[in-house]
Amino acid sequence: MTEYNNLTFDFGDRRLVGQQFAREQIKRILQSERISHAYLFSGSPGTGKKAFALAFAELINGIDNLTGLGNQAFSKKSSWFTHPDIHVFLPVPTSAVHKNDVEMELRPRLEMLRDDPYEIVDFSLRPSLTDDTNSKNLQAFYPIDYFRKHIRRAARLKPNEGRKTIIVLTDIEHMRKEAANAFLKLLEEPSENLMFLLTTSHTEALLPTILSRCQHIPLSALKTKEIEQALTAHDGLSREDASYLARVSGGNYALTRFYEVDQLKSLRREIVDYLRASYIQDAVEITRMAQDWQKRENIEGQIAILNVLEVFLRDLLVYRATENKALITNADKLDVIRKFCDTLHEARLQSMIEEVNKCKPMIYQYVQGKIVFTVLALRFANLMRDRDLEIAPEESYKHLPAFSD
Repeated sequence: MTEYNNLTFDFGDRRLVGQQFAREQIKRILQSERISHAYLFSGSPGTGKKAFALAFAELINGIDNLTGLGNQAFSKKSSWFTHPDIHVFLPVPTSAVHKNDVEMELRPRLEMLRDDPYEIVDFSLRPSLTDDTNSKNLQAFYPIDYFRKHIRRAARLKPNEGRKTIIVLTDIEHMRKEAANAFLKLLEEPSENLMFLLTTSHTEALLPTILSRCQHIPLSALKTKEIEQALTAHDGLSREDASYLARVSGGNYALTRFYEVDQLKSLRREIVDYLRASYIQDAVEITRMAQDWQKRENIEGQIAILNVLEVFLRDLLVYRATENKALITNADKLDVIRKFCDTLHEARLQSMIEEVNKCKPMIYQYVQGKIVFTVLALRFANLMRDRDLEIAPEESYKHLPAFSD
């Protein structure tokens, strides 16, 4: 039997992006031979949680793929996808469970993940694999029937040719209450050769009892330089385009790979119009733009709008403080930036950036984009005039709608 502490490897050296601290943590775990039955990878979207879980699964069962093992590999399989002891699950739409076609829905997405561990395969972010313009948001979960028929069944299997039967569950914050309670029983009484690799973007949404039974490996937001290097090395982008996309990425490498540079740069014109409409409180234009963005863009696109908006605001902040063209991302829009800085010389730009970042989790949690962008514009109207917000953070309850009998 292979001893992990005798292996020589650089975890994820063939594909993983950044996260050197987490990679060293995994290396120490393997070399210590004190391997837990459950690991939780957490971090913001696009930081590589799925990729890390898949690379870890391969390493446990000796696959030479995402990590270069060479002749140290003790599996002949080419990747986790073809290994009989590695089972990967994603949250699925309720309709797939009701129609009993979970495997048919999952397979093409897992095939994409096999080819690229940073591929966007989530049903919520990518409802259709054949139509990338589909803006319909599709909610997906782990309902109890899905857990019983597929996950628990896989967990009962004994290893066929690997060291462990490995169950990879992504985005477990979407586990329904009944499924979470049933899953907890598996965590509490694991079999000797069973291992769980979990991912989440929201640890606060998990049952504390699930958290306490997992070894936690947090992933940090990727650095701009790391994303730029990955875009050139793995995605074939020019240095110029990679540099621009990395700056508007918001630390999300997985999503940034699908941005079109020309499309994002054209989006800046809409951002400028949006800021102008917010400043003059043009309700008609604000409403039109907010509705158009929701109708036109899926979750990925709406996050891209917020990222471009955030970078533009940061450029205003930096240029207002330094007047140094070399420090701004949108240097080709210097005239526009100068005019905004002259007009908004008292604007609370840092507070505006903070408001933008508050909106991103709302989009991921399926709050309607037209509401998010409309409320954001109303907040901007005050902040651009150096005024406090109409509704203070400590009085957030005032945002709630009034109900009457």
